[in-house]
Amino acid sequence: MTSNARPLALVTGASSGIGADLARELARDGHDLILCARRVGPMQALADELKAAGCHCTVIAADLSQSGAAASLVREIESRGLVVDVLVNNAGLGSNGRFNTSDPLRIAEILQVNVVALTELTRLLLPNMVERRKGKVMMVASTAAFQPGPKMAVYCATKTYVLSFGEAIAYELRNSGVSVTTLCPGATATEFAHVADAESAALFKGLLPVMDAKKVARIGYQGFKAGRRVVITGLLNKIMAISSRLSPTPVATRIASWMMSAGK
Repeated sequence: MTSNARPLALVTGASSGIGADLARELARDGHDLILCARRVGPMQALADELKAAGCHCTVIAADLSQSGAAASLVREIESRGLVVDVLVNNAGLGSNGRFNTSDPLRIAEILQVNVVALTELTRLLLPNMVERRKGKVMMVASTAAFQPGPKMAVYCATKTYVLSFGEAIAYELRNSGVSVTTLCPGATATEFAHVADAESAALFKGLLPVMDAKKVARIGYQGFKAGRRVVITGLLNKIMAISSRLSPTPVATRIASWMMSAGK
Protein backbone atom coordinates (compact mmCIF):
# COMPACT_ATOMS: atom_id res chain seq x y z
CA MET A 1 0.00 0.00 0.00
CA THR A 2 1.15 3.52 -0.74
CA SER A 3 -0.07 6.90 0.46
CA ASN A 4 -2.62 8.69 -1.69
CA ALA A 5 -1.91 11.79 -3.76
CA ARG A 6 -4.75 13.44 -1.81
CA PRO A 7 -5.09 12.66 1.90
CA LEU A 8 -7.71 9.99 2.51
CA ALA A 9 -10.24 10.35 5.34
CA LEU A 10 -12.45 7.62 6.77
CA VAL A 11 -15.72 9.01 8.16
CA THR A 12 -18.02 6.70 10.10
CA GLY A 13 -21.71 7.50 10.46
CA ALA A 14 -21.42 9.35 7.15
CA SER A 15 -24.97 8.81 5.88
CA SER A 16 -26.44 11.97 7.47
CA GLY A 17 -26.08 14.73 10.04
CA ILE A 18 -22.74 15.80 11.44
CA GLY A 19 -20.92 12.91 9.74
CA ALA A 20 -22.13 13.91 6.27
CA ASP A 21 -21.27 17.55 6.89
CA LEU A 22 -17.81 16.68 8.20
CA ALA A 23 -17.33 14.71 4.98
CA ARG A 24 -18.26 17.83 3.01
CA GLU A 25 -15.73 19.90 5.00
CA LEU A 26 -13.00 17.34 4.32
CA ALA A 27 -13.84 17.18 0.61
CA ARG A 28 -13.73 20.97 0.27
CA ASP A 29 -10.32 20.93 1.95
CA GLY A 30 -8.80 18.52 -0.58
CA HIS A 31 -9.44 15.07 0.92
CA ASP A 32 -10.67 11.92 -0.73
CA LEU A 33 -13.11 9.97 1.41
CA ILE A 34 -14.16 6.56 2.62
CA LEU A 35 -17.78 6.89 3.68
CA CYS A 36 -18.98 4.28 6.15
CA ALA A 37 -22.45 3.69 7.62
CA ARG A 38 -25.24 1.14 7.49
CA ARG A 39 -27.29 2.88 4.78
CA VAL A 40 -25.73 2.81 1.32
CA GLY A 41 -28.27 5.02 -0.49
CA PRO A 42 -27.60 8.29 1.39
CA MET A 43 -23.84 7.71 1.26
CA GLN A 44 -23.95 7.12 -2.49
CA ALA A 45 -25.94 10.34 -2.94
CA LEU A 46 -23.32 12.18 -0.88
CA ALA A 47 -20.52 10.61 -2.92
CA ASP A 48 -22.18 11.79 -6.13
CA GLU A 49 -22.53 15.30 -4.68
CA LEU A 50 -18.86 15.47 -3.69
CA LYS A 51 -17.58 14.44 -7.11
CA ALA A 52 -18.20 18.07 -8.12
CA ALA A 53 -15.50 19.10 -5.64
CA GLY A 54 -13.02 16.70 -7.25
CA CYS A 55 -13.37 14.27 -4.37
CA HIS A 56 -13.14 10.54 -4.93
CA CYS A 57 -15.40 8.67 -2.51
CA THR A 58 -15.34 5.00 -1.61
CA VAL A 59 -18.62 3.84 -0.07
CA ILE A 60 -18.46 0.89 2.33
CA ALA A 61 -21.51 -0.37 4.18
CA ALA A 62 -20.80 -1.52 7.73
CA ASP A 63 -22.89 -2.02 10.84
CA LEU A 64 -20.56 -1.03 13.66
CA SER A 65 -23.09 -2.23 16.25
CA GLN A 66 -22.01 -5.78 15.40
CA SER A 67 -19.04 -7.40 17.07
CA GLY A 68 -16.03 -7.58 14.75
CA ALA A 69 -17.39 -4.98 12.32
CA ALA A 70 -14.54 -2.53 12.91
CA ALA A 71 -11.88 -5.13 12.11
CA SER A 72 -13.83 -6.23 9.03
CA LEU A 73 -14.02 -2.62 7.84
CA VAL A 74 -10.26 -2.16 8.18
CA ARG A 75 -9.62 -5.42 6.31
CA GLU A 76 -11.89 -4.21 3.50
CA ILE A 77 -10.04 -0.90 3.31
CA GLU A 78 -6.67 -2.66 3.23
CA SER A 79 -7.87 -5.11 0.56
CA ARG A 80 -8.51 -2.13 -1.70
CA GLY A 81 -4.96 -0.88 -1.18
CA LEU A 82 -6.11 2.28 0.61
CA VAL A 83 -4.17 4.10 3.32
CA VAL A 84 -6.16 6.15 5.83
CA ASP A 85 -4.60 9.50 6.72
CA VAL A 86 -7.54 10.87 8.69
CA LEU A 87 -9.99 8.98 10.91
CA VAL A 88 -13.28 10.59 11.93
CA ASN A 89 -15.01 8.45 14.56
CA ASN A 90 -18.45 9.99 14.17
CA ALA A 91 -20.83 7.00 14.34
CA GLY A 92 -22.92 7.02 17.51
CA LEU A 93 -26.13 5.68 19.01
CA GLY A 94 -28.31 6.77 21.92
CA SER A 95 -31.54 5.89 23.67
CA ASN A 96 -33.76 7.90 26.00
CA GLY A 97 -35.42 6.28 29.03
CA ARG A 98 -34.80 4.74 32.42
CA PHE A 99 -31.93 2.25 32.45
CA ASN A 100 -33.88 -0.51 34.22
CA THR A 101 -36.53 -0.54 31.48
CA SER A 102 -34.12 -0.15 28.55
CA ASP A 103 -33.81 -2.81 25.86
CA PRO A 104 -30.67 -4.86 26.67
CA LEU A 105 -29.97 -5.32 22.95
CA ARG A 106 -30.06 -1.56 22.39
CA ILE A 107 -27.68 -1.03 25.32
CA ALA A 108 -25.26 -3.53 23.78
CA GLU A 109 -25.47 -1.75 20.41
CA ILE A 110 -24.77 1.65 22.00
CA LEU A 111 -21.72 0.29 23.80
CA GLN A 112 -20.50 -1.48 20.66
CA VAL A 113 -20.75 1.58 18.41
CA ASN A 114 -19.85 4.38 20.82
CA VAL A 115 -17.04 2.62 22.70
CA VAL A 116 -15.86 -0.68 21.23
CA ALA A 117 -15.89 0.08 17.50
CA LEU A 118 -14.47 3.58 18.04
CA THR A 119 -11.62 2.17 20.14
CA GLU A 120 -10.91 -0.70 17.75
CA LEU A 121 -10.85 1.50 14.66
CA THR A 122 -8.48 3.92 16.36
CA ARG A 123 -6.16 1.13 17.53
CA LEU A 124 -6.10 -0.51 14.09
CA LEU A 125 -5.47 2.66 12.06
CA LEU A 126 -3.34 4.76 14.41
CA PRO A 127 -0.06 2.80 14.30
CA ASN A 128 0.40 3.43 10.57
CA MET A 129 -0.16 7.16 11.12
CA VAL A 130 2.40 7.23 13.93
CA GLU A 131 4.90 5.28 11.83
CA ARG A 132 4.53 7.82 9.02
CA ARG A 133 4.48 10.69 11.56
CA LYS A 134 1.43 12.06 9.78
CA GLY A 135 -2.26 11.80 10.50
CA LYS A 136 -5.28 13.14 12.31
CA VAL A 137 -8.03 11.54 14.39
CA MET A 138 -11.35 13.07 15.39
CA MET A 139 -13.53 11.59 18.11
CA VAL A 140 -17.11 12.86 18.12
CA ALA A 141 -18.25 12.96 21.74
CA SER A 142 -20.91 15.34 23.11
CA THR A 143 -21.51 17.93 25.79
CA ALA A 144 -23.21 14.93 27.45
CA ALA A 145 -19.67 13.83 28.30
CA PHE A 146 -19.37 16.45 31.04
CA GLN A 147 -21.90 15.08 33.56
CA PRO A 148 -23.94 11.98 34.40
CA GLY A 149 -27.11 11.81 32.31
CA PRO A 150 -30.22 10.26 33.85
CA LYS A 151 -32.65 9.08 31.15
CA MET A 152 -29.64 8.63 28.84
CA ALA A 153 -27.28 7.01 31.34
CA VAL A 154 -25.48 4.66 28.95
CA TYR A 155 -25.16 7.22 26.14
CA CYS A 156 -23.72 9.89 28.45
CA ALA A 157 -21.33 7.39 30.02
CA THR A 158 -20.06 6.35 26.59
CA LYS A 159 -19.46 9.95 25.61
CA THR A 160 -17.53 10.52 28.84
CA TYR A 161 -15.37 7.58 27.77
CA VAL A 162 -14.85 9.10 24.31
CA LEU A 163 -13.77 12.44 25.76
CA SER A 164 -11.41 10.85 28.30
CA PHE A 165 -9.98 8.47 25.70
CA GLY A 166 -9.47 11.24 23.16
CA GLU A 167 -7.75 13.58 25.59
CA ALA A 168 -5.50 10.80 26.90
CA ILE A 169 -4.20 9.64 23.55
CA ALA A 170 -3.86 13.23 22.35
CA TYR A 171 -1.39 13.69 25.19
CA GLU A 172 0.37 10.41 24.43
CA LEU A 173 0.82 11.42 20.80
CA ARG A 174 2.17 14.91 21.38
CA ASN A 175 5.21 15.52 19.16
CA SER A 176 4.37 12.38 17.13
CA GLY A 177 3.08 14.19 14.04
CA VAL A 178 -0.43 12.82 14.75
CA SER A 179 -3.11 14.96 16.37
CA VAL A 180 -6.29 13.86 18.14
CA THR A 181 -9.30 16.16 18.48
CA THR A 182 -12.46 15.40 20.45
CA LEU A 183 -15.51 17.26 19.18
CA CYS A 184 -18.27 17.92 21.75
CA PRO A 185 -21.46 19.22 20.13
CA GLY A 186 -24.56 20.13 22.11
CA ALA A 187 -28.09 19.63 20.81
CA THR A 188 -27.85 19.49 17.01
CA ALA A 189 -30.52 19.25 14.31
CA THR A 190 -29.88 15.69 13.07
CA GLU A 191 -31.70 12.36 13.06
CA PHE A 192 -30.22 11.54 16.48
CA ALA A 193 -33.09 12.86 18.62
CA HIS A 194 -35.67 10.91 16.64
CA VAL A 195 -33.69 7.67 16.67
CA ALA A 196 -32.93 8.04 20.39
CA ASP A 197 -36.60 8.84 21.22
CA ALA A 198 -35.52 12.19 22.64
CA GLU A 199 -37.44 14.61 20.42
CA SER A 200 -39.80 15.65 23.23
CA ALA A 201 -37.01 16.26 25.75
CA ALA A 202 -36.43 19.86 26.84
CA LEU A 203 -32.90 19.72 25.40
CA PHE A 204 -34.37 19.53 21.89
CA LYS A 205 -37.36 21.79 22.59
CA GLY A 206 -35.66 25.17 22.80
CA LEU A 207 -34.10 24.98 26.27
CA LEU A 208 -30.84 25.75 24.49
CA PRO A 209 -30.38 26.67 20.82
CA VAL A 210 -30.34 23.57 18.63
CA MET A 211 -27.39 24.07 16.31
CA ASP A 212 -27.34 23.34 12.61
CA ALA A 213 -25.24 20.29 11.69
CA LYS A 214 -23.36 22.27 9.04
CA LYS A 215 -22.30 24.86 11.62
CA VAL A 216 -21.22 22.16 14.07
CA ALA A 217 -19.16 20.47 11.36
CA ARG A 218 -17.58 23.75 10.29
CA ILE A 219 -16.56 24.71 13.83
CA GLY A 220 -15.40 21.17 14.55
CA TYR A 221 -13.35 20.93 11.39
CA GLN A 222 -11.65 24.28 11.98
CA GLY A 223 -10.55 23.12 15.43
CA PHE A 224 -9.58 19.72 14.05
CA LYS A 225 -7.45 21.27 11.33
CA ALA A 226 -5.78 23.50 13.92
CA GLY A 227 -4.92 20.47 16.05
CA ARG A 228 -7.02 21.48 19.06
CA ARG A 229 -7.52 18.68 21.57
CA VAL A 230 -11.13 19.49 22.53
CA VAL A 231 -13.69 21.51 20.58
CA ILE A 232 -17.03 22.44 22.18
CA THR A 233 -19.39 23.98 19.65
CA GLY A 234 -21.23 27.18 20.62
CA LEU A 235 -20.75 29.64 23.48
CA LEU A 236 -23.73 28.42 25.52
CA ASN A 237 -22.58 24.81 25.15
CA LYS A 238 -19.15 25.83 26.44
CA ILE A 239 -20.73 27.58 29.43
CA MET A 240 -22.92 24.54 30.16
CA ALA A 241 -19.99 22.13 29.89
CA ILE A 242 -17.79 24.20 32.21
CA SER A 243 -20.67 24.70 34.63
CA SER A 244 -21.32 20.96 34.74
CA ARG A 245 -17.71 20.28 35.69
CA LEU A 246 -17.71 22.96 38.37
CA SER A 247 -21.15 22.19 39.85
CA PRO A 248 -21.63 19.59 42.60
CA THR A 249 -22.49 16.27 40.99
CA PRO A 250 -26.00 16.05 42.55
CA VAL A 251 -26.87 19.46 41.08
CA ALA A 252 -25.49 18.67 37.62
CA THR A 253 -27.26 15.31 37.62
CA ARG A 254 -30.62 16.83 38.59
CA ILE A 255 -30.37 19.42 35.81
CA ALA A 256 -29.39 16.79 33.24
CA SER A 257 -32.34 14.61 34.27
CA TRP A 258 -34.77 17.46 33.83
CA MET A 259 -33.31 18.37 30.43
CA MET A 260 -33.84 14.84 29.13
CA SER A 261 -37.21 14.10 30.72
CA ALA A 262 -39.20 17.32 30.43
CA GLY A 263 -42.13 16.95 28.07
CA LYS A 264 -42.13 13.16 28.17
